[in-house]
Amino acid sequence: MDGNAALHREVLDRADVGFGVTDARGTLRWVNPALAAVLGVATDRAAGRSLPALLPGVPERPRSGLALLTPTGHHAGHRWLEVTCRHLGPDGDLLYRVADVTAWRDRELEATHEADALRRAQVLGRMGTWEWHVADDRLVWSEALLETFGFPPDTLLDFDRYAELVHPDDLTTIQATLEQAMRTGAGFSYTHRMAVADHRTERWFECFGEIDTTADGTPLRLVGTAHDITRARRVHDELLALAEQDPLTGLANRRAVTRELEQRLGAGGHGALLLLDLDNFKDVNDLRGHAVGDRLMKTVAGALRSRLAPTHPVGRLGGDEFAVVLPGRTAADAARVADDLRAAVAALPLVTASTPVTASAGVAEYRAGDTWELVLANADLALYASKSAGRDRVTVYEPGHYADTAKRVSVMDRLRHALDHGGLALHAMPMVELATGRTLGHELLLRLEDGREPRLGPAEFLPEAERSNLVHDIDRWVLSTAIDALVRHPHLDLRFNVNVSGRTLEDEEFGGFVLDRLATAGVAPGRLGLEITETAAVTNLDAARALAVQLRGFGCRITLDDFGSGFGSFVHLKHLPITGIKIDGEFVRGIDERSTDAVLVAGIVEIARGLGLSAVAEWVERPAQVTTLTALGVRVGQGFHLGRPVPLPHILTEQPIPPNSALSAPRTGTEDGAHS
Repeated sequence: MDGNAALHREVLDRADVGFGVTDARGTLRWVNPALAAVLGVATDRAAGRSLPALLPGVPERPRSGLALLTPTGHHAGHRWLEVTCRHLGPDGDLLYRVADVTAWRDRELEATHEADALRRAQVLGRMGTWEWHVADDRLVWSEALLETFGFPPDTLLDFDRYAELVHPDDLTTIQATLEQAMRTGAGFSYTHRMAVADHRTERWFECFGEIDTTADGTPLRLVGTAHDITRARRVHDELLALAEQDPLTGLANRRAVTRELEQRLGAGGHGALLLLDLDNFKDVNDLRGHAVGDRLMKTVAGALRSRLAPTHPVGRLGGDEFAVVLPGRTAADAARVADDLRAAVAALPLVTASTPVTASAGVAEYRAGDTWELVLANADLALYASKSAGRDRVTVYEPGHYADTAKRVSVMDRLRHALDHGGLALHAMPMVELATGRTLGHELLLRLEDGREPRLGPAEFLPEAERSNLVHDIDRWVLSTAIDALVRHPHLDLRFNVNVSGRTLEDEEFGGFVLDRLATAGVAPGRLGLEITETAAVTNLDAARALAVQLRGFGCRITLDDFGSGFGSFVHLKHLPITGIKIDGEFVRGIDERSTDAVLVAGIVEIARGLGLSAVAEWVERPAQVTTLTALGVRVGQGFHLGRPVPLPHILTEQPIPPNSALSAPRTGTEDGAHS
């Protein structure tokens, strides 16, 4: 063996690639150590062995490829081998080259598995990646992203074809964003809509990306991700709709209406805002139930929507109040629209004549420079004016409405200050036994004595208090003051009646408050009576019944005031556990002059006697009335002829009441009613 041959032999012996020579039938004639190690045989014992037997799957003729082999004698287990075969010499010998590529193949498989996992994650996450090679204007999309777009993995999708699928309103945004990124080299993001491959299904995508540039800032490549957010967007849109939609009627809610008005004003537009509020709707809820009230509200909403153009947004501000934005319309135009809507509500066939539902409306114009808060406040002032004028009418805002509101606010401020600083007082009006003239008790009437001008009577300040929660505090003050007076003067013949407003009937804690105060003070409950007007009782029938049951069970007297003033007065007697009634003054005023009044009062007295209720006649102003009432069986009365209201301290200090001859002045109309 010459030197070159020895060198070649040494190289083959040291090589980590296996070499072997076989004859044409595959019988080994020679192997190097590397191949012997793969075959699991000694080098000097390989000759004469069959290579296909030792390496199943090896090519029996010259060709190349990969084979997964599991030699039983190999200590390392299965290996990935790259086997090549070629002719060697004229005798048909074959030269085999066997390279162990296990490490490379495993890395390749790992990379493949990672790529597949990434692809599956992208598919499951409804997202993918894209690259834009700027130099050759080439777009590369990931298979997952193409699949999300609805295309096969091998689809060639250039920018022009992609742009055809993007929503026209969003394409400009995408182009501007990418151009800015290429100018600045900064990262970018955008959201867009696009139709997928079927050109019918629209999806939303959220995209993020970055740009690779050269040292001098020249763009090389843009890399981005696209995430299908269609489901999230639908949920977002649904939540947005819920946030700006009234759930009961399906109309826009207060937030949406005010935003619409704000946008109109921001654009410098002019027009009018219309507010419409149902009259007597609380009666429907209280007498017929909230299910009927809800149906009525839906019907009203449908009636409003059907009579308004799509360019006139209508919404429900809350409760039973609706709003309509009328762009480009004058106050006169809006008033005509409001009157049409008012008539439509009045014509709804949902309620009977006993509980009519009408609507009041207020209209205010708006113009550039106004704020939506000002416009809404003006329309609300006009609506309030409609309510105050008798309801079921339309009023256009005038500056005088603001003055009226300012007056109401001033009244409320005075009441709050009086409540906190001792400006309220109680006057006592006697309830007299007609036959003897003996005083049986007193009705306590509220007065505002804060020393300010102008002086305000009950008819001027009580309605304002009853429109707010302040009346709750006032009623509790009256009740507490009455109980304190009874504690200081424990004479059993000193009895008080106090009036309870309709709003206080809604206060579920009021009954407990009364009982706690009585128990703490140690006052016999029979010395205190509560008067509830018939109108307030029927409007809050359930609340009135609950309060009457609670207090009567403890021993308090419960009187139904102004009895006979409402529809179905006698029906209410079946549902309210009261102890007495006060005959409405309208029946007493002309009782000595009109026989019809006498007949009605006689009937009321007979029913009261049959039910075991006391009966008190109000508005007794003349001696002839006393004579007639006594003849009809009425035992007790009150009115100017029997005694005017005097400050409560006069009663408590037993100061004499001025003689009746001085009390013959006609009544002012402010001395009766709740707290009058």
